[in-house]
Amino acid sequence: MHPVLAQAASGVLSFELRLGQSSALTICILALLTFVLREIVLYFTRHSMPPGPFRWPVIGNALQIPQDHPWVKYTEWAKMYGPLMQLDVLGQHMLVITSAQTARDLMEKRSSIYSDRPHLVSSLRVAGFGDTLILQNYGEEFRYQRKLVSHSFSPSVIHRYYDLQEAAARRLVLAVLEDPDSLGSSTRLHIASIILRMTYGYTVKGVDDPLFTTGIAVINGFSEATRPGAWPVDFVPILQYVPHWVPGFVFTKKAREWRGVLERALWAPYYWCKENYARDAAHGLCLCGSILAAEGSQLSSDQEWLFVNAAVTVMGGGLDTNISTILSFVLAMLRFPEVQKKAQAEIDAVIGTNRLPLISDRHSLPYVRSVVTEVYRWIPAVPLGIPHALRQDDHYDGLFLSKGSVVVPNVWGMLHDPSIYPAPHEFKPERYGGLDAEMTKVTDIAFGFGRRACPGFYFAEGTIFAIVATVLAICDVVPTVDEHGREVIPEVSLTSGAIVSPENVKCTFRPRSGRVKDILVEAVETEQE
Repeated sequence: MHPVLAQAASGVLSFELRLGQSSALTICILALLTFVLREIVLYFTRHSMPPGPFRWPVIGNALQIPQDHPWVKYTEWAKMYGPLMQLDVLGQHMLVITSAQTARDLMEKRSSIYSDRPHLVSSLRVAGFGDTLILQNYGEEFRYQRKLVSHSFSPSVIHRYYDLQEAAARRLVLAVLEDPDSLGSSTRLHIASIILRMTYGYTVKGVDDPLFTTGIAVINGFSEATRPGAWPVDFVPILQYVPHWVPGFVFTKKAREWRGVLERALWAPYYWCKENYARDAAHGLCLCGSILAAEGSQLSSDQEWLFVNAAVTVMGGGLDTNISTILSFVLAMLRFPEVQKKAQAEIDAVIGTNRLPLISDRHSLPYVRSVVTEVYRWIPAVPLGIPHALRQDDHYDGLFLSKGSVVVPNVWGMLHDPSIYPAPHEFKPERYGGLDAEMTKVTDIAFGFGRRACPGFYFAEGTIFAIVATVLAICDVVPTVDEHGREVIPEVSLTSGAIVSPENVKCTFRPRSGRVKDILVEAVETEQE
């Protein structure tokens, strides 16, 4: 025992003996001294905790963390307090990691204790998202779900979908050529069509397709539910039990709405696939079909529940992140036109102008791959990753890390570290030297750490490459013009939330030649036959 504690404990004993006739007073004094002893212990413990900004009593750092773009503040703090710092929010410890090496040391090398998810009360678990793969706590159920998704999106399987990804990329580019204002909506539609086809074997009929609109509604609900500080129930959990009809309290009503939408998104596409798989074994090429082929009627109700929650995560995790990446790519081409020209020159030299690029061309186009990698680094779609939770007390580099801490990888800070990426706010694909080893350092950060790393990496890699390469082969991405004929180049302005994307990205896709547009139109028409 620490000398200070031993001396205090001895004092308590002797004092209690002298006051044997006043038990009530003794109990009060013992309680007081117990509190004092606890504070002394905490005092010595705190000295080994990670540094961080000053914490106010009770609220901690709650008022110091900005609701918008908190990763910027975390990156500033990291310069003062180091790559591993601790914040406290209403008694909840939060470890913010702004070093890729520290993140690997903890979240990968010690992944057995860093792979849980924090217990988020409101927005997610009360709204029904708690059993989705993205929020499932690490354990047997999580491993079952992840195995299902990882297998279907593994390198040995993903090549089956190259034709699908390439066809969607071509339809997307043609849609924006014909209607420049449709960049955001067309990107959403065509990426969602890839995901629904790969997951359920379902072909989206258009923007009013019920499975498409339900999927979008779930994603919107998830985004609304996770707005920082939006719901008091996050801080006062008992509020989740307030009836939905109580005036002025909207959370319970909102949660019921989100649950209803989620219920449809979970089961409608699954039942569609189940019914159609019985008639057409070709649906076995999709995630749902492959599970039905392997398990069939052997799936228990619990396994079905885990599967549909894993499958809906593919839509939720794969749509907005890839939309963000495409919008960031377009923004980069508008702001750094010299990069666009260099990438187009590589495509022309390697592929020529008589055919469209394929995903299988990726390894022959190192500069185009570097462009994609630089997009991931320049504007990471998930700048703070998805928080992990520490399962047990831990020690790292002489610091004490307490059980239950929320662990936040500051992906933005890692990918904007000027000591590793000079001039981090500049878009410079040349920084990788065309080397896969250098590009992998970025994607290893952008796609998460350890056992929680994104299982859809190879899907994203193929989809984004197909779209980027098709855009560059067919089009010049040029700014719009104002009423005076002056070019309007968008600023780098980002939304704020768990997933971010550039705001107000407007552009024109201008065909590089009539010949390449004809090739595109012919390819789209052939694929639709």
